[in-house]
Amino acid sequence: MITKRIIPCLDVRNGRVVKGVNFEGIQDVASPVDMARFYNESGADELVFYDITASVEGRALFTDILKEVAKEIFIPLTVGGGINSLEDFDRVLKCGADKVSVNSGAIRNPGLIKEAAQKYGDQCVVLSMDVKRVDGQFRVFSKGGREDTGMDALEWAEFGVKNGAGEIVVNSIDTDGVKGGFDIEMLEAIASRVNVPIIASGGAGNMEHFLELFQHPQIDAGLAASIFHFKEVDIKELKQYLRDNGVEMRI
Repeated sequence: MITKRIIPCLDVRNGRVVKGVNFEGIQDVASPVDMARFYNESGADELVFYDITASVEGRALFTDILKEVAKEIFIPLTVGGGINSLEDFDRVLKCGADKVSVNSGAIRNPGLIKEAAQKYGDQCVVLSMDVKRVDGQFRVFSKGGREDTGMDALEWAEFGVKNGAGEIVVNSIDTDGVKGGFDIEMLEAIASRVNVPIIASGGAGNMEHFLELFQHPQIDAGLAASIFHFKEVDIKELKQYLRDNGVEMRI
């Protein structure tokens, strides 16, 4: 049986880890280097690093901080934010990333997914989707959840996988930071259309939410930020709790 993964997420703005609710009300949390070191030691299976304003500010991702983060960890590192070209893929991979997450850059240039998969392999390309309900439809948003693209999220997920995305991160804007549980309805709808690992993001508030998430076999990982950052949930305790409740975990 494939083990499920617990993945903390570092949302980085101006060189600092920040956190908001429903993608708004951003507050400062800590140094990304300190946080990376903490998560490497605390049993996280992977780490995600998002430069959350790179796309909207139209600039390249901060590679100096990324290099420092990569030095601190010995678990897989996924990096995203301002990824618009193969050159951006190359740059962050050389800084120590294992996987590269594309979001707004792939919306602007859908061919980027296939180009990157052909050059670096499907396992390197992660399609990150910021999704919100609009008039009963799951809609893709770009620029850090600020702009409604009008695109159907289920169709976009299917397109991404057909073109080489090896993994999908589903960020539910509706449940982000609310701590009321993962957006199971949204996750199941996307899972029914693709056959690659799905990472659920947005809504984790306690250990029970992860247990509920992993009752759905097509969901491979749970990603969270504030509950780990503020030590509301300890990752080692969470993984032991999940294992005790029949979820296969790497302890």
